[in-house]
Amino acid sequence: MSGGGGGPSLMDSLFQRTLDDLIKGIRIHTPGAAQSSFISKSLDEIRREIKSTDLQTKSTALQKLTYLHSLHGIDMSWAAFHAVELTSSPSFIHKKTAYLAASLSFRPQTDVLLLLTNQLRKDLSSANQHEVSLALECLSVICTPHFARDLTPDIFTLLASTKNFIRKKSIACLLMVFTQYPDAVRVCFKRLVENLEASTETLAATVGVFCELACKEPRSYLPLAPEFYRILVDSRNNWVLIKVLKIFAKLAKLEPRLAKKVVEPICDHMKRSEAKSLVFECVRTIVSSFYEYEFAVKLAVAKIREFLLDTDLNLKYLGLQGLLLVAPNHSWAVLENKEVVIKSLSDVDRNIKLEALRLVMSMVSDDNVVEICRVLIGYSLKSDPEFCNEILMSMLSTCSRNVYEIIVDFDWYVSLLGEMARIPHCQNGEEIEYQLIDIGMRVKDVRPELVRVGRDLLIDPALLGNPFIHRILSAAAWVSGEYVRFSRNPFEIMEALLQPRTNLLPPSIRAVYIHSAYKVLSFCLHSFLLPNRTANFLSEFVDMEPDFTYSESERELPETSGLSETNADNAKNSSSSLKKDTFTRESVVNVLTLILTSLSPLAGSHDVELQERVRNLLGLAQLAQQEISYHDDHKEKMVDRDDLKTSIIIRLINDALSEDFGPVSLSAQERVPVPDGLVLEENLSKLDIICADVQLPISKSFSLVVRPSFLQTDGDSVSSRQNEEESETSAAESTSLLSEHRKRHGLFYLPSDNNQNTSTGFPPANDPNKKDNDVEDLVKLTEESLALKRKSNLARPRPVVVKLDEGERHPITVKKTQSNDDLISGAVRDVLLGNEASSQSNQSSGRRRGKTLSKVDQGSESKDNMENFEIGNSSKRRSKHRIHGKDKKHPSPGNNVEGRDENGEINKKKSGSRHGRHKARQRADGGINVVVQKPVIPDFLL
Repeated sequence: MSGGGGGPSLMDSLFQRTLDDLIKGIRIHTPGAAQSSFISKSLDEIRREIKSTDLQTKSTALQKLTYLHSLHGIDMSWAAFHAVELTSSPSFIHKKTAYLAASLSFRPQTDVLLLLTNQLRKDLSSANQHEVSLALECLSVICTPHFARDLTPDIFTLLASTKNFIRKKSIACLLMVFTQYPDAVRVCFKRLVENLEASTETLAATVGVFCELACKEPRSYLPLAPEFYRILVDSRNNWVLIKVLKIFAKLAKLEPRLAKKVVEPICDHMKRSEAKSLVFECVRTIVSSFYEYEFAVKLAVAKIREFLLDTDLNLKYLGLQGLLLVAPNHSWAVLENKEVVIKSLSDVDRNIKLEALRLVMSMVSDDNVVEICRVLIGYSLKSDPEFCNEILMSMLSTCSRNVYEIIVDFDWYVSLLGEMARIPHCQNGEEIEYQLIDIGMRVKDVRPELVRVGRDLLIDPALLGNPFIHRILSAAAWVSGEYVRFSRNPFEIMEALLQPRTNLLPPSIRAVYIHSAYKVLSFCLHSFLLPNRTANFLSEFVDMEPDFTYSESERELPETSGLSETNADNAKNSSSSLKKDTFTRESVVNVLTLILTSLSPLAGSHDVELQERVRNLLGLAQLAQQEISYHDDHKEKMVDRDDLKTSIIIRLINDALSEDFGPVSLSAQERVPVPDGLVLEENLSKLDIICADVQLPISKSFSLVVRPSFLQTDGDSVSSRQNEEESETSAAESTSLLSEHRKRHGLFYLPSDNNQNTSTGFPPANDPNKKDNDVEDLVKLTEESLALKRKSNLARPRPVVVKLDEGERHPITVKKTQSNDDLISGAVRDVLLGNEASSQSNQSSGRRRGKTLSKVDQGSESKDNMENFEIGNSSKRRSKHRIHGKDKKHPSPGNNVEGRDENGEINKKKSGSRHGRHKARQRADGGINVVVQKPVIPDFLL
């Protein structure tokens, strides 16, 4: 029978399953439904047992729940109150279980979190050091601003504990307290500095805290450089030395004089230490922060060489990391170890291969990018799929860095992107798709080669079955349709876009194919029906490249710049004759038939996007077919092609599609300033008032009402012709209005750059006669690329890459909030420079604090007046810190304390038995008048 209150009975408590029983039961049941059922039953038992008034039963239930939470992700937030309840148990085992459960499951939003404050304060002042340790460990995990504010006086007391075990853990807990409550720095920081001269065990924790703080804002800790220097010279603890080296690596970038004093001790540690971890940290510090000292860098490179030649793969990996750090400033170090780096690309360890790849890519420049990429493509073909894609992604990210700044021959790079798409393991389709389209919009000169690469990808039916290539095929279809005017044979592109195997593509990709086919058809019809307008249209591109022609037949010949005038003329004549013979009646009729035959089944597709684009293309093809048939039947009437209805439609469509897309900045909309007093209306009822000074055209064709096609009457044919004439008139008028609006409101238009006249006379992108010699070629290439040489003059200038004109951004007023890191740094400066002052303290505490601060000021002045720094002076600083510690240990009591609630209001609180702690809290929460001063730079750096 169950006991009163719904708790478990005595029999349930006696026969309660322990944690070992739970673990054995989970292991007996196979993973799946059986194991889940067992866990559910165990949770039901835990819910009953945890409500027991017997602390042992409650503790066992909480143990099992904590295990299930840690390994199986079971939610235990519902048991938070029971964990708080168990922390008050006098048994250490129960208290340990409760604090462990709180550390693993408590979050800042836990409801009962504040109920733990008093118990933490009680355990922090316990005589049992193990209970203090449990409270400190839990606080360092679940610390919140409320906990940090309320418990800072208790931690301040523990910082002076005579037990190193307690003092070490309280120092480590300070980092979390400072992060959550920056005002705690003003209370505890000086005592933290005193622990820099403590025993080795406590010193490790203190230096670890300073290392984490200095990584966030190192400038505030420059005045402590003498203390860190003493530790660097005197300490023999490798862990402490590693942390000090990390601190000096940050400080050296702020104070150049520091390097002269520190570099020699670091080299001494590198020479005599046998700990590989310490040696590598010394190497990393030298090559990252003290690379101006040649003798130190040579010693570091020698140590890196030892790491690279070691049989231990971990050390070899560290050697490659060190070489990667030294490469930007000392390329000769890479040249000395080039064989090891190249061989590492074929290592069995994946991490070593990745580091070697990063090192090779760090050497890429505009002089060697072609050769390095050629060799890496060979490695990618021989590598496993994962490393193959790492190679491809590294090449893509390096070549596209800073708007393709290292790419000179864009024809080569576009062909490289096409070659990447054909690699069997390629899974970087999204990035290749983006770069193909981005280059097409930015670099006008590369568009002929881009269309050629896109055509080669589209006509290969084997690529259609690879789902990783579909995004690349989408980009190839888009560029082929967008820049079809550069195509040698548009009808070939149309056949590739409509081939039967395109049904393997997803509907979204196939919709791009259909839309590109629409662009190709409109261009073909425009070239056939309006040949004169096409010739004038294509003549605009002659300014871009003098020898460019539509058919691009000259691209099969060597570089135009190297041809004689006779060969160039022959190439131009042959291309013009091919252009003249391309768009014949038979070829246009065949492509119309192909479209109607291939796409008619797709007119009823369930995909809306695909169906709409197919119907648009079929409608244009049917209209053109009828027009061509009618023209053939009435040849004797000599109808002018320019007057045909289809010609007018094609001309309008071609004018709309001929406008080039360009890259648009992501911040373009933010750069448009909002006019003062702008009020956005929900409708256009006040349009007449706004546009009172603009004379709008009065035309009946301007209407928002669209007549449905199924409501046509017999007279609609006549009205449609009138509407067409009126639409042409309104289009001309709207164009003039647009130009007038651009003239008047040019501030709101993005700048246009239409005066870029460049040429694209580049050599062939890929030389098929070249062979891959992998390691030998790359080693030779490394020697050539790292040798100091002058750049050779290019035969042709680099093409113009359109970059976004960011212009001057109008500042947006945003309320700046000061981060905790800034608050911590400000408090550290105040403590170290002696700028503490409290305007709301009573007279007795003010006198006592004035005495303390005067000693600090005297100490800082004596530091400033030092002419030379010696290590022997550390004994004076020790005595000085001891004096500060004595003053801090006995704060004066007070009757009332001032605290701050969450709204920032100051509340008077009565002080209980803990006058000293409340006094420290008052000191932390009181107003501080901060005086801005420059940080004190110790004279030993001079």
